[in-house]
Amino acid sequence: MPLAMAHPNAVSMKENVPPIRSKADANAQKQQTDTFGDLAAAEDIPWFSLQDIDVGKRLGAGKFGSVYVARERRTGFIFALKVLEKAQLIKHRVEHQLRREIEIQSNCRHVNILRLYSYFHDEKRVYLMLEMAPGGELYALLQNRGTFSEARSAWYFKQMVEAIQRSEEHTSELQSP
Repeated sequence: MPLAMAHPNAVSMKENVPPIRSKADANAQKQQTDTFGDLAAAEDIPWFSLQDIDVGKRLGAGKFGSVYVARERRTGFIFALKVLEKAQLIKHRVEHQLRREIEIQSNCRHVNILRLYSYFHDEKRVYLMLEMAPGGELYALLQNRGTFSEARSAWYFKQMVEAIQRSEEHTSELQSP
């Protein structure tokens, strides 16, 4: 689960409101029937495509894809767009893990866990529309500074513990009958 490691003095992005689509807009999108087709079944998920989004600077890369800053064209909403290669997900057999991450993260609301606003996919990729972390990646900040003070380290550690606790609570809520 991506952790929002905001700088303690970071400016809130609360004025950046996620775009809302009507059910008519969501129903207008054709459900795809590939490995990830069942992700399209949820009616309450607003659907998007790359035509709705301006993709900007790459923020980072990982084993399965990259993360970019992006803007929804209609509203100007700014978010992080995580682009995952389906071939890599299938090769490493993590499709189920991605489905679970989407299920948990789309329902989880905690200040220390990045919010998943929406997702969509095409033939080759899965796109996750995530909250921007105002302070960027914690690891990049640590590399830049070299070390953190004991107080700052404790502050970040507390954030991580709270995020993990919330994640575990939410997971047990989903598993309860």
